[in-house]
Amino acid sequence: MTGKEKMQRALRREPITGHVPHFELVFFLTMEVLGKVHPEHRSMHQWNQMSAKERELHLQDQASCYIDVAEKYSHSAIFVHPCVRDCDALRRLLEIIRERTGDEYFLMMHGDPTFSIPDGDHMVDFSVRMYEDAKTLCETAQRRTDSALEAANMLAKTGLLDGYALCADYCFNHNPFFSPELFDVFITPYLKQAIAGYREMGFFSIKHTDGNIMPIIDQMIDCGPDALHSLDPQGGVDLKLVKECYGRRVCLIGNVNCGLLQTGTEEQVRADVLRSLRDGMPGFGYVFSTSNCVYSGLALQRYEFMHALWREHGVYQGNF
Repeated sequence: MTGKEKMQRALRREPITGHVPHFELVFFLTMEVLGKVHPEHRSMHQWNQMSAKERELHLQDQASCYIDVAEKYSHSAIFVHPCVRDCDALRRLLEIIRERTGDEYFLMMHGDPTFSIPDGDHMVDFSVRMYEDAKTLCETAQRRTDSALEAANMLAKTGLLDGYALCADYCFNHNPFFSPELFDVFITPYLKQAIAGYREMGFFSIKHTDGNIMPIIDQMIDCGPDALHSLDPQGGVDLKLVKECYGRRVCLIGNVNCGLLQTGTEEQVRADVLRSLRDGMPGFGYVFSTSNCVYSGLALQRYEFMHALWREHGVYQGNF
């Protein structure tokens, strides 16, 4: 099977053979691996001044970053982060990846219209508005959802994209920012609409949020995502428990502790990686990854150690 086929079967919670699918939401260590700045970190202020040839060269190089990392680490999926707000450039970037790799990889991009945790400059104001101006916030949420689905409909016609990663963060390590009651008002209706709309267009939806999702996990799953990412152990999320409770309804992605990858001992990392495989793989419907992403500052050697353990132990041959 191709990586795309494995990813799709995992998202449908269907049996697969060989390695459990593996990918990272973002792999930022492209400078260490390829000697290139990650596409999301590139400044493209001069995009509008570039000639058509210069733009094409930039897009070709960005595509190379995604493809080379996916090939090196046997990823099943590529999360494309366009570095310019240009629909034509996005389509061309997806075209280049498809031209070079065919259907080898499951291609996704960000597509979450729902509210996330506000930044520190806006958190108080947003919190007040949830109680004093709920109607306006809900109208804004609906406009954002409508806009996201309109953009997705345009991409659906191209056949270039396989799914969306819905990357609005809702939770801190201890609790969600939105209480279950507020989540039902400001998130649930719009998350459900987005996922249903994407599915009708033929797209998969992977819902990402870090932190402690347990107080709102039922509400998120009721919205119908194909998968949950990142199952954050630093937020107290127990993969084994989530698998037992929800594994028949949703694919699970992640749970390798990023904190341990960065600061733990090698034995702690080994134990955590093997625990994630042991808890996630039974019954299928699992995709192996870190509990966030491969971020700048994480030692490449640690990620490659994790990857080597996946290659040795993450195989459906009765290991676990």
